Formats: sequence, structure tokens, C-alpha cells
Amino acid sequence: MSEPNPVEWVLVAELPELARRKKKQVLVDGTPIALFLVGGRVFALHDVCVHKQRSLSKGTVLHGRIICPGHQWSFDPATGQAADQVECQPTYDVRVENDKIYISSRPRPDGADAAPYTTTAAG
Repeated sequence: MSEPNPVEWVLVAELPELARRKKKQVLVDGTPIALFLVGGRVFALHDVCVHKQRSLSKGTVLHGRIICPGHQWSFDPATGQAADQVECQPTYDVRVENDKIYISSRPRPDGADAAPYTTTAAG
């Protein structure tokens, strides 16, 4: 029996692409997604900030949080929850295999914690 809404994984980047700057914008079906490397894990958030529609991939990572370049809102990379705000940035499940980064084609429900993923090394 098949899953009613199977997850579609999309190859979006390779891990070495995130090593230097720790962030990167990718497009999935025309939707901008921001990838961040935080504490050795890859997170994926919708790249357009829910507050002032700025590109989160142009922001920074500070103390494990994503900082929007527009008004310095701080987002939890795992849940998308904004600090001291009710808004929540859409997030996507991530899978890393052999240094290739895949994300789910569908965002997670608001505030849902990032699912654990398995990283397998190349070789």
C-alpha cells in the first residue's frame, strides 16, 4: 500500500557549497529556499521573510539562529519560529546523503521541528 502523499525529495546542492559561507539560496519549482549550515546540520527555510519579505539567505547566522537582514528578526532554523513573535517561517525537511543535500518539496506545518536526518559520507 502506498503512502497517500509521498515525500518528494529534490536535490538542491552539495554540502561543500555550504562549507564556506554557511548559507545558500536554491530554487525548488520556482520557490526560493534558504539553506543554512548551523552546528553541523543543514536546515531549509522559505527564503522570503514572513515579516518584511527580505531574503533570509542574505542574512546571518548568529548564536545558532537565522537573522533576517531587514529588521533583524531571529528565527529558529529547526522550527522557523521567530523569537518573541507569533510569526513562523516555513521550513522544509532535509536529507543529506553522500554530501548531496535534498529537501522535501513541501514545507512542514508551522512550527514543526526539523526531522532528524541521516548524513552519510561519500566514499
